Amino acid sequence: MYSLMRQTANIVSRQEWGAAAPKQKESLEGPAKKVVIHHTALQSCKGLSEGKDRLQSIQRLHMKERHFDDIGYNFLIGGDGRVFEGRGWGVMGAHTKGHNRDSLGIAFMGNFNNDTPSKEAILSVKQLLMSGVLEGFIEPQFVLYGHRDLGATECPGKNLYAALSKLRSSGKHFREGEEGEV
Repeated sequence: MYSLMRQTANIVSRQEWGAAAPKQKESLEGPAKKVVIHHTALQSCKGLSEGKDRLQSIQRLHMKERHFDDIGYNFLIGGDGRVFEGRGWGVMGAHTKGHNRDSLGIAFMGNFNNDTPSKEAILSVKQLLMSGVLEGFIEPQFVLYGHRDLGATECPGKNLYAALSKLRSSGKHFREGEEGEV
């Protein structure tokens, strides 16, 4: 068993992956009540170098072609479980139309209609969620959704959507305020 305080996510900062400055930032209205899981629907990536390249590419796409203020997601997860800061904690994303004001968007990098999420990526998201609750960025009673639950899309892909139960079950530890393994 691990103490909740030791279950924190190691996050690659925007500065570390070479993010461009956002055009503007808008804060969430409080701790996120919802967490929405996405996939990038692109080729998966592993490692810091590949992750940096992929994030810069996604950010360019979101800002130049979709005219977002920044990369749309709050966090992105590499196939090796590496967590990359997108917009980060407490910042409104551009990931789920009509649900951005009170949610956090987490995107697994890859196409999960074809791929299966790695154990490392699932564990990293569990740790990220735990950190978010402990640090007050996510409500302890948050609800976890796949993007398709909130809009007409295949996102986060059938294989990642099927794995969401592994993430949902991890929430019981922080809702009940108990120490436990993630």
